[in-house]
Amino acid sequence: MIYFLYKRRFYMSNMSLYIGEFVGTTLLLLLGNGVNMTCSLKHSYGKGGGWIVTTFGWGFAVMIPAYVTGWVSGAHMNPALTIALAVTGKFSWDLVFGYIIAQMLGGIFGATLAYLTYKAQMDAEPEPAVKLGVFSTGPSIDAPIWNIVTEIIGTALLLIGVLAIGYGEVGIQPGNGAFFVGLLIVIIGMATGGATGYAINPARDLGPRIAHAILPIKGKGDSNWKYSWIPVVGPIIGGILGAVIFDAFLSAVL
Repeated sequence: MIYFLYKRRFYMSNMSLYIGEFVGTTLLLLLGNGVNMTCSLKHSYGKGGGWIVTTFGWGFAVMIPAYVTGWVSGAHMNPALTIALAVTGKFSWDLVFGYIIAQMLGGIFGATLAYLTYKAQMDAEPEPAVKLGVFSTGPSIDAPIWNIVTEIIGTALLLIGVLAIGYGEVGIQPGNGAFFVGLLIVIIGMATGGATGYAINPARDLGPRIAHAILPIKGKGDSNWKYSWIPVVGPIIGGILGAVIFDAFLSAVL
């Protein structure tokens, strides 16, 4: 998926790449936050769907936009992935800023579309914490050091998995990389998500948190900005660490 970008970008403008990232991240958050709203809002038919539904929902929420926009921009949809690829020489630093801006705007817009989809249910939801939780992540236990460790580990697993899936697509039919990345998101959510809600993506958390802050949501509380740095810093550290570990593994075995 990510390697396909190098074949396309030579005859695509930078703006096309940025539009691809904006559209992909918009779809990611529309679908992902929509899953959260389905499973959490009091008056949703899907209320109580549980963690299995949530993790599979987020897996498909990553997979579908990856198919839609992967051929355009590589479907990063994640500043931690973009930065990690640039740090390890797999992506041009010239494109990093534009990618991150597109991803963040897509995160805000996608979360807004999810809110509009569930506007009546959001208005009727009595709990401010639920209104925030369907947008952005939060820890099951507020322990900042361990919360950031969880995000580092989860995002390192994400990068190792994505790079392994994309490495020559060994054993994977061409074009099916996005499907396996979706499954990767599912297992990361099942394995690590119970601690912090597994942001593993700054745009996935900060974009919707900004949307929560600026939208006229009836009865909302604060946007928990004191926690907001963890799902940004943790994934960036974890992404770089995962990319470095994968490269070290390749060097050791090849």
